[in-house]
Amino acid sequence: MTSDDDPFHDCELDPEAILGTHTFEDVLFTDETETPVNVLTGETPAHSQATVEEAKEFAASIDTATPQIALPASVESQVETQSKPYTAAAFFHFKATGSLARHRAYHAAYESDAFAVDFEADYESGDLTITVERADET
Repeated sequence: MTSDDDPFHDCELDPEAILGTHTFEDVLFTDETETPVNVLTGETPAHSQATVEEAKEFAASIDTATPQIALPASVESQVETQSKPYTAAAFFHFKATGSLARHRAYHAAYESDAFAVDFEADYESGDLTITVERADET
């Protein structure tokens, strides 16, 4: 198999590292996501007030072939840029999977016909579950 035929040729991890079902806990935007509070008023600024439904709609509206999820934005970025408390990213983004190595491996599997990749975003718990199987085993 040449490197052009191997979707994992640029990856630090091999497919075995991501095969099966893996759950990444408390990585999604939820109603419990931390938001800044104005120290003078004790209130959350309007730009940082958002619902899970709004965040999910925003992620779904991103025009890309790769499914997007809603991730929490840091309090710092909310304050500095007056942005919403969420951002959108590919479901295998390193902020969700915990490492750039896993991000690259999930991306390679998702782009490859040799693998079937599925995910479930549970915005109530904040958990993301990704399942990878070899396509010839599904």
